[in-house]
This record gives sequence, C-alpha cells and structure tokens, in this order.
Amino acid sequence: MANDGHSRDPSGAGKAGVRPGGRGRVTLQIIADRLEVSTATVSLALRESPLVADGTRLRVQQIAREMGYSYNRSAASLRTDRTNILGVGFHDITNPYFAELLAAIEETAAAHGRSILLGTYAENLQRQDRVLNTLKEYRPDGMIICPAGGTTGETLQHLMAAQVPLVQLSREIPGIGLDFVGSDDRHGTVLAVEHLLGLGHTRIAFLGESPLISTGRNRYRGYCETLAKHGLPLDPTIVYSAYGTRENGLKGVQKVLDATNPPTAAICFNDLTAFGAMLGLRHRGLEAGADFSLIGCDDVQEAAQWYPALTTLKNFQEDMGRKSAEMLLQRIADPSAPPQRAVLTPELVVRGTTAPPKAAR
Repeated sequence: MANDGHSRDPSGAGKAGVRPGGRGRVTLQIIADRLEVSTATVSLALRESPLVADGTRLRVQQIAREMGYSYNRSAASLRTDRTNILGVGFHDITNPYFAELLAAIEETAAAHGRSILLGTYAENLQRQDRVLNTLKEYRPDGMIICPAGGTTGETLQHLMAAQVPLVQLSREIPGIGLDFVGSDDRHGTVLAVEHLLGLGHTRIAFLGESPLISTGRNRYRGYCETLAKHGLPLDPTIVYSAYGTRENGLKGVQKVLDATNPPTAAICFNDLTAFGAMLGLRHRGLEAGADFSLIGCDDVQEAAQWYPALTTLKNFQEDMGRKSAEMLLQRIADPSAPPQRAVLTPELVVRGTTAPPKAAR
C-alpha cells in the first residue's frame, strides 16, 4: 500500500532514529522520548529501582522489551571499570567433574550479579594461550583457571602482568603467588590404598599417573608413600601413565592385567578413568567388585549410578567451585591481599567396586 503521508507507525519504532525495518540500536534516549520521561527515569526503571513508581517502571520495561532494547555492557564497563564478567578457563568440560565445578561457579557468580565467560583448551598449551588471551580481551573482572598439563608460571605471566585477578582451581602451579582452591589429593590416595590393603590386596595398580599436573603428582605420591609405608614394592609394570580419560582407563586396566604378576585392584586417577577400567574389565570377562577392585576419584553424580556403583573419593567439587568464585570476588575487591589457599579434605565413599581379592574369599 502506498504511503499517503498520514499513516502512523503503531509501534513507534520509526521514531527517534530507529529506522522502520532497520537495525538501529535502541537507546535509553529513544525509550525516554517514546514515553516522554527522562533518560534517568528509564535507566532507574530498567534497574528495578524503587525510586520509580511501579506503573512507570512496568511501562518502561514493557516498551523496552517491545523495542528490542539490550543493555550496552561495553559502555557500562567503561563508566565503572567493571564488566561484571568472570572468565573461566578449563582444560576439559566433557568430564562431569568439571561440569559440576562450573555449575557451582556459575550459581555463585549469578548470586553476586556476575556472568560467566567460559573457554576450554584440552591439554594443549598453545590452545590454552590463545583461549586465555581471548578471555582477557573481554576484560573480565577476574579469572578462574584449571591449567592444562605442563603449564608453568611463565605461561600465565601475561595475565599476571595485566593485573587480572586469578584463582587456580583443582590444579595448582606452585610458587607463583596465586590463590588456589583444590583437594588434598595425596591424602585421598592414601585413603584409597589403605582401604584396599585392609581388604587384603597387596598387588595394587595405579591407572593415570600424570606428572605434568599437580593432581597427578600428588595422587601418585600418596600411592607410592603408602605402599612404602607397608613395605610393598613399587612395580612400574602395574602403573599406567596417561591423562585421566575413559579411553585411558580401558587401555590401562588391560595393560596391567597383562603383567607377569597382575594386580588384583587398581587406584584410578579419576572417576572417568575408573569408568573406562570397568569397561576394560568386561572386555576380559571380568567384573569390578567381583573379580577385581577399583577405586575412582571425584565422586561425580554418575559414580553412584554405575553397576556396580563405584567406590571413589569424594572431592566436594560443588564446595570447590563455590569457594573459587567467592575467593575470586574477594581478590577483585582487594587485589593486594595475601594469597589464599583452600584445600578440602576428600572422603572415601565405599560402594560396590571394592571387595577382598578372590583368593582370600
């Protein structure tokens, strides 16, 4: 239909610089002109301020939605020097352990009016460098990092030089003066080995020895020290070195079963490794708990749902995630405060995958 010069745009979208059918950005001024109020009133109404009457606040919010208004976070961050974004860098998000950590971080951040920006990089140092640089470009108020294997203090120097508040989570690079939240990994493995020794196992494998990460070093140290304490030799033929994945658990348990003197039990680096090992046992016609004992680490939700349910070490990742977010917010508020370390004590959760060795029954 031809425009006769008298028709009106019922939405008002053609007013105040918003082009009909176009994508002009809706501003506070445009909304204010539409409602014939001040931009201050619009700003207060959109922030749910009690200084604005309920009727006016609802009208502003309704018109803002109808006109497609979106908050200009970049402009706000320039005014306040805050983006209200927390960066999170994880090497793995497919592992449910890290998904549970992330959920706790996000919930805690949201409770404090912050949003999460996530980057992942596997166990790849070059990719980690690219991801952390990209996160830094978004000017987060701070970052929570679980570093890739082989990360050094020099790797994170560009973030520290930029004075980005940092908290290390789960994995720690010692000696660089950064806050840390994690688990007492050595103690957890001591609990696991002592449990298996108490059941009568003396040939205990370790699946997932990982010297490039602090969790791997500390868990393996607990294994070695506990064997030594009980006068048992360390046999490298029943130690499988690899990162903690299902695939490595499957390969690892089959490798140690092929040893000249095979083990009757295994400590696994994490629950994923244990899940893979359970499948590897089934490839050999064996069942965890009945023919071979397995202990995982983390106690992800899936651990209790497997059959048999997995004996594992509970690392309290919900508490770890929440604490890391709280610690980062404290670091943002007080950048000069002394570094903090929060190390949670794991607990052994005994389920169906551990039992006395078959020969002892």
